[in-house]
Amino acid sequence: MKLIIQIPCYNEAETLAIALGVLPRQVEGFDSVEWLIIDDGSQDDTARIAREHGVDHVVRHVGNQGLARAFMTGLDACLQLGADVIVNTDADNQYCADDIPALVHPIVEHSADIVIGARPIQDIEHFSLAKKLLQKLGSWVVRIASKTEIPDAPSGFRAISRAAAQRLMVFNDYTYTLETIIQAGQKNMAIVSVPIRVNEDLRPSRLVKSIPSYIKRSIVTIVRIFVIYRPFRFFGTIGAFLFAIGVVIGLRFLVHYLDGNGDGHIQSLILASLMMGMGFQTILIAFVADLLAANRKLMEDVRYSLRFRVAHESTKNVDISNAG
Repeated sequence: MKLIIQIPCYNEAETLAIALGVLPRQVEGFDSVEWLIIDDGSQDDTARIAREHGVDHVVRHVGNQGLARAFMTGLDACLQLGADVIVNTDADNQYCADDIPALVHPIVEHSADIVIGARPIQDIEHFSLAKKLLQKLGSWVVRIASKTEIPDAPSGFRAISRAAAQRLMVFNDYTYTLETIIQAGQKNMAIVSVPIRVNEDLRPSRLVKSIPSYIKRSIVTIVRIFVIYRPFRFFGTIGAFLFAIGVVIGLRFLVHYLDGNGDGHIQSLILASLMMGMGFQTILIAFVADLLAANRKLMEDVRYSLRFRVAHESTKNVDISNAG
């Protein structure tokens, strides 16, 4: 069994050495533990510091592509390197590395495919009230969309089995945290949460440049999640709401018309027609979006089959060369 700990990095020269200094080289249940750094177009000495501190593998992006892309690049690299379990953590040493054994334990015991580390959000002093509220909102949205019970969905401290990593695909460029949980829930993966500890804050969050920006991007992310993974519910709800408003306005006109005052309320009739037409068209969009979502799921299954076949062939080739 091989465990690979991956760390997405972007200009992390100041804190990376601290994060690497506490990573384990031995974890119960694994024959080997390796470290992998994804250098997401850093302009400092991130890659050099990684190598100087014993990192086994360094993958580099020519330019900065964002956290979500770096995360997926790491998963692909870990799979190619033969990882049975992948742990993702941060370069700012936010998460306590001593909790990695607890994080991977459910996967080692074959009781989970993905494990999310749940931070003590209310006890983290450097988290603002707005950030805490958005964390709760994001986690609630993820629970609704994924039908899972994950209390800290935005947590980036997580363990992923090889089979689960082969099936994940992130569409969002901003962050991978919410989307991967929803995918896991939709694909009936076993996903659990374990309590973890956090370390002292070493630097401001790169994702949270300002509270208004964080709120805006979080709302956009949440809306996109519903559009991508619950398209029928999203567009169907909007369509039904618009259609219902049109019906109510139409009934109002009908009441006045039966009272002999219809001529004075033609505007209501026009508005009712517009609202009902918009609602009906939006409901039609809901059906089309649902068909597109079904097609996306089929494409994801095809992609998983191809990745599984390539990994299987690579394993066979390695076994043959070793046997010779």
